[in-house]
Amino acid sequence: MNILLTLKNVSYSVSNQSAFLSKKQEKNILKNISFHIKKNSITGIAGESGSGKTTLIKLIAGLLKPASGEIILSERNRNGQKAAPVQILFQNNSEILNPMRRVDAVVKECIKTNNPSADENLEMEKIFEVLNLSKTLFKRRCSELSGGEQQRVALARLLAVKPVLLLLDEPFSAQDVVSQLNLFNLFKMINKEFNITIICVAHNLKILRKLCNDILILYKGEIVEKNSSQNLFNNPQHYYTKFLLRADEYNLSQEDFDKL
Repeated sequence: MNILLTLKNVSYSVSNQSAFLSKKQEKNILKNISFHIKKNSITGIAGESGSGKTTLIKLIAGLLKPASGEIILSERNRNGQKAAPVQILFQNNSEILNPMRRVDAVVKECIKTNNPSADENLEMEKIFEVLNLSKTLFKRRCSELSGGEQQRVALARLLAVKPVLLLLDEPFSAQDVVSQLNLFNLFKMINKEFNITIICVAHNLKILRKLCNDILILYKGEIVEKNSSQNLFNNPQHYYTKFLLRADEYNLSQEDFDKL
């Protein structure tokens, strides 16, 4: 089995200083997280808000350091690339685009930074073709783009540095059905055309079922189930996984779950 990423007993906590207590209190966000991710796969991470999903991908990306445990990435770069091998597309990634800069300048800068000898125009055209972005956007400023175009240009910036692992933080949230379908097809294409391993955090289990090879369920900072998409949906083992499937089908809330 060709493994790209391995987590071994990873934990993360934050310190809370109470005004009424002299000692700091540790709040566990993630506890003893262990799993592996296969190369060129798409893995989903599901769980209610506060379960630790975003914290987990920040740890994988190196934006946070674990309190304990190991995070091992077996492939550090592609052909001597200089950029970080792990990139994250956050929900608000489009907001970090400089509104006054032209689209081609934004993407070319990332290509050049990663590989000074690369053919910038050729690389950019390939990325835009996969993302279904028109070349007419090259000369436009980021402020002139629609929300969907901004999200795709932000994604183009990430692909320009040729990551080995792409992390998606709730990419389908606040999207209509048509936009969700377009993004679904886009991520499938990226996985296939660029051989990029993907980890996708999402609430929508129906999308994860179609998108992912495997799904990991987080509950209160712990992995309670990990299985292939087919097996997880056909034969869920943990009661919380069963709740999530019911919640997705019947729009149950966390409050409803707590009453069960």
